[in-house]
Amino acid sequence: MLRQIARLGHAIPAISSRAVAVAVYASATNDLVPAREAGFEGVACVDDAARALELYCDLWDATGLAWTRQWCEGLLDFVLGMQDADGRWVNFVRDWEGTLNVEARTSLAGGDFWQARAMLSLARASATLDDPRIAGALRRGLPHVVENPAPPDVRSLQILAVLAMSGEDREQGFRPLLSSWCDELVACAEGGVLMNSVMERGEPHLWAHFQEAALADASTYLKRPDLLVAARCSADALFPDVIRSGFDRSLTSPIDVATSTDVMTRLAKASGDAKYAVLADQAREWFHGRNPAGVPVYDRRAGRVADGIDDGRLNLNSGAESNVVGAQALLAEVTVLAMSLSVREVSAPSSTKDGHGE
Repeated sequence: MLRQIARLGHAIPAISSRAVAVAVYASATNDLVPAREAGFEGVACVDDAARALELYCDLWDATGLAWTRQWCEGLLDFVLGMQDADGRWVNFVRDWEGTLNVEARTSLAGGDFWQARAMLSLARASATLDDPRIAGALRRGLPHVVENPAPPDVRSLQILAVLAMSGEDREQGFRPLLSSWCDELVACAEGGVLMNSVMERGEPHLWAHFQEAALADASTYLKRPDLLVAARCSADALFPDVIRSGFDRSLTSPIDVATSTDVMTRLAKASGDAKYAVLADQAREWFHGRNPAGVPVYDRRAGRVADGIDDGRLNLNSGAESNVVGAQALLAEVTVLAMSLSVREVSAPSSTKDGHGE
């Protein structure tokens, strides 16, 4: 995972001398592939960099290894550099020169997911990195979150972002807003299961489905046990059978599994119920072969996570999201691994090395 992220890493010197981003997609042979789901999107995005920033902040806190700090600083520069003067984030760069994509619908300034992802990563980074730019970026970005409606899957990220802010910033009138946002999540449910949008029907998709996690964390902070009740009701209906089956579905991606792991972990902490910790551990085993294909999705020898399992077969492509969320799901294992890897294998790319990591 960490080795693959390093392979996907590129310097973005137009933003700063240390700014780095992570290539969105890579083929089975590690050829880099631009994103084209909505026309041409670009080579790297804030969504992936923000998640990677959270990962490397966790690794720096856990290990104190200098190369993890360099990743933190490089990813932070990239995320900050993608914010416009109005406080909105553009999502994609079109090329490694850092040309912003301001036209694609998946990159427009202020888009729900990347605005929320950027805010969450900066709130997390503020606890680790002593950089005054973070507070300013959060202040500029907040109005675009507070003043605009959002679907529940995005709202859950916004809730987690506010909860991750420092105590002083979080206490600036956010309790009523957080409570209102949580009520929005609870209201968007079908048969007790929290949905990702008001238009969704049937079983909700699992990728970025953090509603139960957001309600669990908020229930403790807001002292509202009803939120934890709603979170457990939804989680108990949605996750256990899927996890116990090894995610036996036609299509499963690492973010589906990582999201499930995160929700179970937060519920275990908020509720004190060990069954959620057991389910989190079972979900992690998907990466090690407890899945319909019966093979590891995480190739330890190659240091890469495959892009998922499609109709019982391993998808051997290996992009940014798969490796970052895989590392987050397996953080304890990855933290131990980080201590044994050579710096050359995992260091952040430098703008002095033709913009590409070694």
